[in-house]
Amino acid sequence: MKLKNQKDLDKIRSIYADSLKHETKKILVCAGTGCVSSGSLDIFDRLTELLKERNIKCSVELEKEPHGDSVGVKKSGCHGFCEMGPLVRIEPQGWLYTKVQLSDCEDIIDKTIINGEHIERLAYQKGGKVCKKQDDIPFYKKQTRLVLEHCGHIDSTSINEYLGMGGYKAFEKALFEMSADEIINEISESNLRGRGGGGFPAGRKWSQVKRQTAEQKYVVCNGDEGDPGAFMDRSIMEGDPHRMLEGMMIAGLACGASEGYIYVRAEYPLAVSRLRTAIDQAKELGLLGDNILGTDFSFNLHINRGAGAFVCGEGSALTASIEGKRGMPRVKPPRTVEHGLFNMPTVLNNVETYANVPLIINKGAAWYKSIGPENSPGTKAFALTGNIENTGLIEVPMGTTLREVIFDIGGGMRGGGEFKAVQIGGPSGGCLTKEHLDLPLDFDSLKKAGAMIGSGGLVVMDDKTCMVEVARFFMNFTQNESCGKCVPCREGTKRMLEILERIVDGKGEDGDIDLLLELADTISATALCGLGKTAAFPVVSTIKSFRDEYEAHIYDKRCPAGNCQKLKRIEIVPELCKGCSKCSRICPVGAISGKIKEPFVIDQSKCIKCGACLESCAFHAIKEN
Repeated sequence: MKLKNQKDLDKIRSIYADSLKHETKKILVCAGTGCVSSGSLDIFDRLTELLKERNIKCSVELEKEPHGDSVGVKKSGCHGFCEMGPLVRIEPQGWLYTKVQLSDCEDIIDKTIINGEHIERLAYQKGGKVCKKQDDIPFYKKQTRLVLEHCGHIDSTSINEYLGMGGYKAFEKALFEMSADEIINEISESNLRGRGGGGFPAGRKWSQVKRQTAEQKYVVCNGDEGDPGAFMDRSIMEGDPHRMLEGMMIAGLACGASEGYIYVRAEYPLAVSRLRTAIDQAKELGLLGDNILGTDFSFNLHINRGAGAFVCGEGSALTASIEGKRGMPRVKPPRTVEHGLFNMPTVLNNVETYANVPLIINKGAAWYKSIGPENSPGTKAFALTGNIENTGLIEVPMGTTLREVIFDIGGGMRGGGEFKAVQIGGPSGGCLTKEHLDLPLDFDSLKKAGAMIGSGGLVVMDDKTCMVEVARFFMNFTQNESCGKCVPCREGTKRMLEILERIVDGKGEDGDIDLLLELADTISATALCGLGKTAAFPVVSTIKSFRDEYEAHIYDKRCPAGNCQKLKRIEIVPELCKGCSKCSRICPVGAISGKIKEPFVIDQSKCIKCGACLESCAFHAIKEN
């Protein structure tokens, strides 16, 4: 059914809003990538099967003309609390069941759905306290989920449910009640800044594209998200794809573009599938295509899958990849807003940026600016990972402190460790330490601290983490991902990686730290693109905060965290050794020698630190330092 005008859209939205009321109970099974990998789709199938066996009416898809009340069983987007998956939310109670297994499905139907009983063993519990409702769980309490408000709460595969929840109202308002200038003014007034890392004002970018006189313009969405440990954009594409599409459509209206492209990494098959479904649904209703809702506005969307090259997160490399060329950045100017995709003016924002747009159009710039600091308003989604108690996807107001994120939402260090640092912004970001715990997480504050939000990855590290190895890991990633176009990035990162590898191997030399800093300055000043310019950030920030660890590796040939394999020392404590010779006999390289009934010794020049002797000693006389 094609919607021909505004009246048709309002009518169908009203129909599906009414249909939602007939789903008096809902079972929302998380169908984000994390929970799917843990078997949530099998749980979904089993729950629907059990409802049918008990002759309880269930609706897997929202019915246009429901006949009586039913239990809605939905594949929702990511709930966020990924480590507790598979997750199942029960409505209208707002209960969240964690780590659900197939064997729990009968209890969920019989006890919860039929009898209305809460199953305590499936609830999140901490310190003896049972958290029945999702909102009672500390992980969620300090969050403000605006962009992620639908993720985990609606059927992620249904345009009907999105419409029933008020979807495409912002697009309708922009199409029928606002001029292009008014749309851009609203976005500019809101001070929405790009959530892809750079924080460039979205309204300014849109206005620059609108000013161009070219007949053809493009709207492009960067869904590449290449930072290790980051999955914010993926969760939006999987859990609320229509919100993102609506934002892109409004951008097309504002800038005079009739074509849009979504660039998604091929490693996100579920996101690609959900986006394709969403685009097909919007086309079928006439919300995408020619003369949308009887107007002269036409807009089409296409999906391009990337091969996972980190450099394609950079704008000019991304557009080159869509064009079928090798993804490599070009010299600027001209900027993408002037000569972007197919050499035409192009609006390029990331997934989260577009997902903010419908909220701003619906609720206004003043509302948006009331959240967070004036220069960085709104919320930000972060992927919280590492040595932390609660890992997953979170959304907090800009300006929330690192302490609140790590200790209130994240629950502090896992296993009783001590907080040491957090890597923010992936390979392009920096390292924040204890002195930064009360730092507000916003664009300007982080820039002053020598870091950046990036796409929003937060990798938390405890006192058992070696910061030199962290720097080596990120430099290895960046060096492997360098497109090789410019010498500073191609050769400079290679030299930096070689030095870092020598240091963690116990072969560091006097002057290595100064050489790393010199190389970092050169690369940052001369690399062609933004990714190259920030490649050395993890090294510079770790040297700044943990220079003593670098010096211990170089001069003392010791890893303070005890992580670097080649700097470990395995030694025999003479007072404890009984001289049984078992360690000598089990050593694969003959590094242990001695006389029976006398203390044995380890030749450090031969020892490969395999640990075989540690496991074999019955007297615990062998220690690792």
